[in-house]
Amino acid sequence: MDNENRPVFRGTPKQERELKKVIEKHKNQPGGLMPTLQEAQGIYGYLPYEVQKMIAEGLGVPLSEVYGVATFYSQFSLTPKGEHRISVCLGTACYVKGADKILAAIEERLGIKTGECTPDGLFSIESCRCLGACGLAPVMTVDGEVYGKCTPESAVKVIESYLSKEV
Repeated sequence: MDNENRPVFRGTPKQERELKKVIEKHKNQPGGLMPTLQEAQGIYGYLPYEVQKMIAEGLGVPLSEVYGVATFYSQFSLTPKGEHRISVCLGTACYVKGADKILAAIEERLGIKTGECTPDGLFSIESCRCLGACGLAPVMTVDGEVYGKCTPESAVKVIESYLSKEV
């Protein structure tokens, strides 16, 4: 990802100290990259370029290896997550009932795409394959709270309700 499209990194000195301890703990451990990445994501909430670079330098492995592992496993995220995490189910039952239109309406309202976070850090959007609530299709969640039988309009109203709580 080039610098222009990379989210602004806002790590704190405390987070950096924690990361250095994690790196030191796994530095000479065979296979230490994976647990280092897991703990780093726990510290920062995602794995920004700057954190990947610190891990590569600290463990003495190429940055390309760190990036390769971080992008191979779906448990890792290279983008920040919002304070409110939105997930729209795109499983079969939800999709055939218009979940793609719900996702598009939320993206348009927030001005971001799936996998992104709003510049103010309030919302991030993800899609998933099944939330196990097919009888309520189409379904979305916000911070784990399930909203069923959604329409694009009702989904946007849910987002608006979270926005009004922030004012």
